Amino acid sequence: MVENIRALVLNGEMDKGIDLSVASQILREGLADKGFEVEEKKLKEIEIKPCMGCYACWIKTPGKCIIDDYGRELVSEMINSQLIVYLTPVIYGGYSPELKKALDRIIPLLLPFFKKIKGEVHHPKRYETYPNVLVLGITDRENQEEEVIFNELIGRNALNWYDTFKGRVINIHKDSLEEAISGALEGRI
Repeated sequence: MVENIRALVLNGEMDKGIDLSVASQILREGLADKGFEVEEKKLKEIEIKPCMGCYACWIKTPGKCIIDDYGRELVSEMINSQLIVYLTPVIYGGYSPELKKALDRIIPLLLPFFKKIKGEVHHPKRYETYPNVLVLGITDRENQEEEVIFNELIGRNALNWYDTFKGRVINIHKDSLEEAISGALEGRI
């Protein structure tokens, strides 16, 4: 059993669409049962401005976004967690706009330089260790193409975070939420 470690849940639920409250509750309970201190951020309730693409977080204020809102705090919360869970509806094979906007703001977690990884150019780590990331994409319809795209997105993000990502798509009409989330936690922790 894992003890005294922090899990940060980034809930990308939107005002319209799939209700993630049941999945969130099952997830939080499952993490708590494993000894995690769980903090959930419902991103739709938090003001996070979009990334301006100015790269000041790399050049002017290394490691710190110049936009003074929760996005700046998010970077610190993420790097100080042992597990981050992206809980999101699957939108056209991607993350919800709420989650995507938050993730665009975490570029300060990497350095502005370049490094080859698996034959591709990526940014090197700013920190020695990074949290594990579990991605749970929730959908209410069968769409194989969307699932393939979502899984590819997780794989690409894993490269940028040095293979700390795992994830899956959960179809609420086909899969038992409890079994799927429990299985994902077992495979990740």
